[in-house]
Amino acid sequence: MKLATLGYIHRDEQTLMLHRNKKENDIHEWKWNGVWGKFEAGETPEECMIREIHEETGLIARNPVMRGMITAPLFAGWEDWYIWVYDVYEFDGELIECSEWDLEWIEDSRVLSLNLWEWDRHFISWMREGRFFSGKFVYEDGELISYSGVFHDSMNSNWL
Repeated sequence: MKLATLGYIHRDEQTLMLHRNKKENDIHEWKWNGVWGKFEAGETPEECMIREIHEETGLIARNPVMRGMITAPLFAGWEDWYIWVYDVYEFDGELIECSEWDLEWIEDSRVLSLNLWEWDRHFISWMREGRFFSGKFVYEDGELISYSGVFHDSMNSNWL
């Protein structure tokens, strides 16, 4: 089982995307992704997201906003993945260069037209609708074969 975070950094109606165009034999080759990465021991999801954003982009994220969680059983023939998904609107710093991808600010209106994994189209749409979600996405041979989502549009505060 793998634990990871995935984040979308926003500014001025643009989203920072990683274009996976430099690393050979990359499962994500030529895809566009948000910033993501695996947990290190003892990290909270927020700590992981902030660290990964800094390592992959050079930016220092503040106050990541959790939007949902993805379950991906045996993604790409590997282990099950559990991925916390975030939006980030507050950050400092300057973008860095990377040997595995290019970073590019994409107009929000163009993001869904990029060469994305199919699941991105679903949960980015859910995020744009303001829906907090738990989604399950099943891939086989690189193709999305099924997905489902449970939405939590409001918090029940009766327990407080």
